[in-house]
Amino acid sequence: MGMIESRHYPNAPITEAIIDIQVSPCADLVFEELGNVRRGQVEEYPAQESTFEATGVPEVRPGISASASAQQKQTGFRFVRSDKQYVWQSRTNGFTLSRLPPYESWEPFRDEARRLWSAYREAIQPAAVTRLAVRYINRIDIPEDSVDLKEYFRTSPEVSPDLPQRLAGFFMQLRIPQDDLHGQALINQTVIAPARDGVVSVVLDIDVYKGDDVPSEEDDIWGYFETLHVRKNAIFEACITEKARELFEQCR
Repeated sequence: MGMIESRHYPNAPITEAIIDIQVSPCADLVFEELGNVRRGQVEEYPAQESTFEATGVPEVRPGISASASAQQKQTGFRFVRSDKQYVWQSRTNGFTLSRLPPYESWEPFRDEARRLWSAYREAIQPAAVTRLAVRYINRIDIPEDSVDLKEYFRTSPEVSPDLPQRLAGFFMQLRIPQDDLHGQALINQTVIAPARDGVVSVVLDIDVYKGDDVPSEEDDIWGYFETLHVRKNAIFEACITEKARELFEQCR
């Protein structure tokens, strides 16, 4: 793809930034070790919660239509930093660090992720690293009661010219191969409840990931995260117009 220069915005619309590493656990993983990865981090990350995964189980009984019941399986733990700006997950299938607002910049976020991943990897000793992902969720608040999406987004639903062009709601998902990275980009875009009166709030969620031939050496892993971050920035800039950029240039 043609590269678009990344820009720093004083009013960036980022609501959550995520670095995610999925793994295959070792065969003899002791579940309690997922909580013990926080050793040495308790003062900084005092809050701990369990994480669960819901699974649907079909139920078929004579004379009764099939139904599904949800069961929960604990997958690991979630740790919240004392200032609530970072949330760290330690799971059987991987590691995630989320940065919540106000987002600063990539470098401190990446450094914190690498530091905590090292603690996770040392404690868990996963059998393999299977997926690397950088995901940024943006909420773009447009100061209008209704909006023509094409004024703000270069990637948006194409509506028949025989229909009204203004949308009250939509959900669009694109999966775009990134052949040069041997990866994928998943773009989700939707209208959500407005952040405040007089605006239209649109989520632009960009997830760039590699799930094949994933590097396992530390320097290679974090070198690849740099590549994923640069590509995420390029995709973001490719999806928006100059009118959208003007929103982000305004100071809060």
